[in-house]
Amino acid sequence: MTPKDLLLALLVIVVWGLNFVVIKVGLHGMPPMLMGALRFMLAAFPAILFVRRPQVPLRWMLAYGMTISVGQFAFLFYAMYVGMPAGLASLVLQSQAFFTLFFAALFLGERLRGSNLFGLLVAASGLVLIGLQGGQAMTLAGFALTIAAASMWALGNVVTRKLGKVNLVGLVVWGSLIPPLPFLALSLWLEGPELISQSLRTFSLDSLLVLAYLAFGATILGYGLWSRLLSRYPASQVAPFSLLVPVVGISSSALLLGERLGSLQMVGAALVMAGLLINVWGGRLLDGWRRREATLP
Repeated sequence: MTPKDLLLALLVIVVWGLNFVVIKVGLHGMPPMLMGALRFMLAAFPAILFVRRPQVPLRWMLAYGMTISVGQFAFLFYAMYVGMPAGLASLVLQSQAFFTLFFAALFLGERLRGSNLFGLLVAASGLVLIGLQGGQAMTLAGFALTIAAASMWALGNVVTRKLGKVNLVGLVVWGSLIPPLPFLALSLWLEGPELISQSLRTFSLDSLLVLAYLAFGATILGYGLWSRLLSRYPASQVAPFSLLVPVVGISSSALLLGERLGSLQMVGAALVMAGLLINVWGGRLLDGWRRREATLP
């Protein structure tokens, strides 16, 4: 990877890592479902005027929008609204990697390797430790909703795999047309017309900057640069960079929001990261060891 592309990869990781702090700040001025509706409206318009629609059947576009956009962010925004810290959210959400493995095995017939299962066990033990230490730092509801968000992200990943090679930026932009109406319906149901009206009347510059960051930074810029990297390098070379997102998320939330992990949560976070590393590199290390053993006299 060239130095320029390495810097672009790190830029994406920083943008996505800071995303969780921005969400937390945004929830002080907007209820979660309304924020979801406004975020995707801004991500879709005016971008659809400049980005070509991907050649994807409507049913799969709907499946993508309802899982990776509506499902993931409805659960995530509400999780952070009811007490999930930004840093822990960035980490726990990465459990999507293991949900993706199981959903891909279930729906696409992909085979699970021993290293994947071992990494899952290590990460799951870390999630248990994180869940055990609730209290003021984290609510159990917030933790459970973040796990639900990870599962919806994973379903969206399976939909994307089913689509095959597709323009990722086009999929994200045109897929953003789907979430606003479901989010508005959820907002009317869960938050009510009075809170919606009050939030819009007191809409501030801070809220506008939050929405701009989520729509243009985390969504369009982030996925635009990510798809550029995936078009130039093998996925195996690009994907591991996503492991740095929770590192940025946890450190930025500590620095900017004053969040601190409890002792059990720190151990749990280390185990989750270890499990993710095993999942990404465990199979390659095992294959390399077997090849070396095969060549020995």
